[in-house]
Amino acid sequence: MQTFKDLGLSDDILRSLEEIGFVTPTEIQSRSIPTLIAEKPDFIGLAQTGTGKTAAFGLPLLHFLDTTENKVFALILAPTRELAQQIAKEFENFGKYKKGLRTMVVYGGTPITTQIRDIKKNIPHILVATPGRLQDLIDRKAVKLDQIEFLVLDEADEMLNMGFQEDIDKILQFTPEEKVIWLFSATMPPEIRRIIGTYMEKPFEVKIQSDSKTNENIDHKYIYVNKHDKEAALKRVLDYLTDFYGVIFCKTKMDTQELAEYLDKEGYRAEPLHGDMSQSQRDAVMAKFRNKTTSILVATDVAARGIDVDSLTHVVHYSLPENPEYYTHRSGRTARAGKKGTSLAIVTPQDIGRIRFFERTIGIDIKHIKVPLQSQMYNKKLEKWTEKVINTDTIELNDEMIAKATETFDGLTKQELIEKILALEFNKLYKKVEKDDLNISLNERRDDRGGRDGRRDDRRDDRGRDGRRDERRDERGSRDERSSRDERPAGKAFHSNPHMDTFFVNIGKIDNIHPGILIDILAGHAGLNKKQIGNIDIQKRHCLVEIDKKFSKIMDSSKILKYRGRRITIKKEDFK
Repeated sequence: MQTFKDLGLSDDILRSLEEIGFVTPTEIQSRSIPTLIAEKPDFIGLAQTGTGKTAAFGLPLLHFLDTTENKVFALILAPTRELAQQIAKEFENFGKYKKGLRTMVVYGGTPITTQIRDIKKNIPHILVATPGRLQDLIDRKAVKLDQIEFLVLDEADEMLNMGFQEDIDKILQFTPEEKVIWLFSATMPPEIRRIIGTYMEKPFEVKIQSDSKTNENIDHKYIYVNKHDKEAALKRVLDYLTDFYGVIFCKTKMDTQELAEYLDKEGYRAEPLHGDMSQSQRDAVMAKFRNKTTSILVATDVAARGIDVDSLTHVVHYSLPENPEYYTHRSGRTARAGKKGTSLAIVTPQDIGRIRFFERTIGIDIKHIKVPLQSQMYNKKLEKWTEKVINTDTIELNDEMIAKATETFDGLTKQELIEKILALEFNKLYKKVEKDDLNISLNERRDDRGGRDGRRDDRRDDRGRDGRRDERRDERGSRDERSSRDERPAGKAFHSNPHMDTFFVNIGKIDNIHPGILIDILAGHAGLNKKQIGNIDIQKRHCLVEIDKKFSKIMDSSKILKYRGRRITIKKEDFK
């Protein structure tokens, strides 16, 4: 069996690995480290999260590092603050016996002045950064990258998905031509190929086949409801699952925040976790979640990478992810350490095709279950409550207390007393609902807008988010706006609300845009929330969206917006 001693690493690194219990390298470590040490090539590592990528690039970097030099030796770019922090922490563990090692992590959400002061005080050998914050530091001339010898792009596809392509290009301009680039990615979209072709020379590549099989201890289920019943269905599920302790996944930061606030207002112990929160807010939320003061965490995929809790009972896909890998990663948050867990998707007619696609791609059966009726939910709650009452240990009560309570309730029959106790317990839960059965038949194949689902979704998912449409994006260039305007429905009276203006946005279905992404873009641009956004009409190459008139001037501002590296045009429409 191969060990880390066989990979050619220095003694001080091997000593650290021995202390932290690293003995046998993972596949990507064993296949990459010997070549990286022997030849220092440009490198591409294709592997999923959790395969040991940090050690695959971290150990060779530490092997080469000369700590007597006072410069940034290696720059590591990561998409999120959680991943950046994790990388920095692992470097501290790996480099424990690397005398004089200085590692620093910089990311948004914390005071930049503090980071500038720390960098100037002690120039780090290893700088771990998120692209946005690093670009800010470069703009302020607070960090010099002209002497780096290694550049690592970790989870490069995720950085590009988050819109960091322009930042990465700018950052690379401040680095020397004679450097080694190591790129790690789970997928190989066209944007990654562009980076490889532009900045890398004859890279050595290691590809680790992803294990698409999900944990056998995970029970995969989905409920099928109309889009406007999703919130009610989620509440019904949470009420029925009295022992729920898990994560609810949303696609956008805005959806995450609003759903968490809604659940909290409805009496559930729910907290949000997303990229717009400060680090102190995130730490506070995770502390409450780990000690179970909060039993429900509403999170985005990116923010959830910082979650490491073994006892989750459920993962809920409130919004389905775009691809099977994300579904697998989300579901894998539960059923850890040999425990059982449930992955539950809330599916609407417009995305039922994606569930079928996930089943085929991952090779699992996602079972259709029914949303509990009100009566079923109450019976379940009652069963748990009565069991709790029966199993409650009694305490020593003095005779006077018992006599006083007996006297107070003496005028009530046993049934009346039980009814009042039940009312006290369940009044906060019971709410009159117009619709008891939230389920819809699987034969109902039309979405809320009357459009067909199923096959349409399958075509999109079979092609994938990195499919041909994305490959043609760069070729379209300036044709986008012109052709999308030609596709606009002639004379369509889109807006009817006198308090709203309609805006044209030059991205559409061909860019894999959906309402959640569009709302996030507009929110970041003008500080909008859902109440200030009206109808959204997503066409092939453009969108039409209603915006509160109060925000028209902000929307028409000259601020440059980008989505996946592409410039976005937002212009007020005139339908006269």
